[in-house]
Amino acid sequence: MILQSIEPVVIVALLAAMAVLGLIVFGSRRRVGELKRSTAEIHQEERSVFDFLHGLGAAFSEGVPAGELHRLLVEGAQLILKADGGALYLADRSGQQLLPAFLSKGCPPLVSLPAHLCGEVADGENTHSQAIESFVRLQSVRVGMGLLGEACDWSEPRFLRRRGDIPEDIMAQGLGSVVMGPLVYRHKLLGVLALARKPGSDPFSDTKIDLFKAIVEQAAFALFNQAIHLAAGEKHALDHDIQIAGEIQKILLPSDSPDVEGFEISGLNLPARTLSGDYFDYLAVDEDHVGIVIADVSGKGVPAALIMAMCRSALRSQAPGKLSPAEVMRGVNRQLYPDMKEDMFISMAYVVLNRRTGNALLARAGHDAPLLFRSESTTIECLNPKGMAVGIDSGGVFDRFCTDFPFRLENGDLLLLYTDGLTEALNASGDEFGVQRLSDELLANAGDGAATMLHRLSRSVIAFAGNESQHDDITLIALRKL
Repeated sequence: MILQSIEPVVIVALLAAMAVLGLIVFGSRRRVGELKRSTAEIHQEERSVFDFLHGLGAAFSEGVPAGELHRLLVEGAQLILKADGGALYLADRSGQQLLPAFLSKGCPPLVSLPAHLCGEVADGENTHSQAIESFVRLQSVRVGMGLLGEACDWSEPRFLRRRGDIPEDIMAQGLGSVVMGPLVYRHKLLGVLALARKPGSDPFSDTKIDLFKAIVEQAAFALFNQAIHLAAGEKHALDHDIQIAGEIQKILLPSDSPDVEGFEISGLNLPARTLSGDYFDYLAVDEDHVGIVIADVSGKGVPAALIMAMCRSALRSQAPGKLSPAEVMRGVNRQLYPDMKEDMFISMAYVVLNRRTGNALLARAGHDAPLLFRSESTTIECLNPKGMAVGIDSGGVFDRFCTDFPFRLENGDLLLLYTDGLTEALNASGDEFGVQRLSDELLANAGDGAATMLHRLSRSVIAFAGNESQHDDITLIALRKL
């Protein structure tokens, strides 16, 4: 009787135990399934990350264009985090503006749309018109302003998915949630990377934040390295262009000295850089007269070289038939003044020599005073007429100061024209070569001829400077009466 009463209890207990065991087995199988799915997702995520990094490596090894790298960064990040869209904004040179570099197709606008475009958002499908896409692709963002601009000041990426995190007007444009991070490398802001999901899609999960941080770090590294490669390429191209410009500029300088009976003329140009701001030339005035000019453009490099070319053209147009060097320089000043910047000018000395008599006229426009070696007395004269540099005054003052200074060359006399790169050459102690050393060199070597004089003088200034680099162009012209 007791056994009969116990049997139902045992049966119920067994059934309950079997039910619990079934639930445990079912739960275990479900957890195993979830683990399998999670493992598969992890493997897929790892493959996506590997593909992303592999794509960046291939981009650098193959030297892909900047636009292609930008696409790889956005689409790779979009694939890894399963975003509906992505955008890459890069900082401009000033570091004050973000410029759209790449926006994936259908990415919700991350900037506020003007009122006339807001009505073109199709809420049902979260699509946007071509006008909206064009606006977004051209709209820059000020650093520190708006959704994207504020991300520049963050110390790390953030997920924004709750009302209040995202401005209402931008949410109304089809944005459900977004993850953004500043692209910073070596404390330099390069831009902002953003991934977006539309309303209705699952918002980004906090568990992905470390993954996105890694993406942002790799993206910043890739952009920084590309900038270095681009800068190196641009520098190489610029160096090549400057080298060609230097070769062309040499053509503008006389390759040979003119053959003037009874006189020896020699010129020398030693540029401090590939391009020179110094200029010298021999100008045909008429059958009996030859013009000799030396000039020094303020500044160095490309700007000075361009002004030098302008000066050459102006002189060659003004010199023929004019026996007054002052008249020529007045015309050059009037011609060049309108095109000269306020901080640029040209110092110049121009000599018109009568090849038959040895008489000469000198006009000086703020240039270093030429030195004249007198053979008979073995002395040095400094020819220092008044004059102001070309390009400073439109003509009212310049014309009054610029006058002709007459002198005569006798047998054995030597006139030396030079630019201040010679006298201002420095040695290791900071001493200048100076006019006194130049005069001593002139006294010691003038009797050996114009070409020899310039050769020895250039060697002396190089020896004086020693290991100090040449900081200014040096140009010399020697005119000697035989």
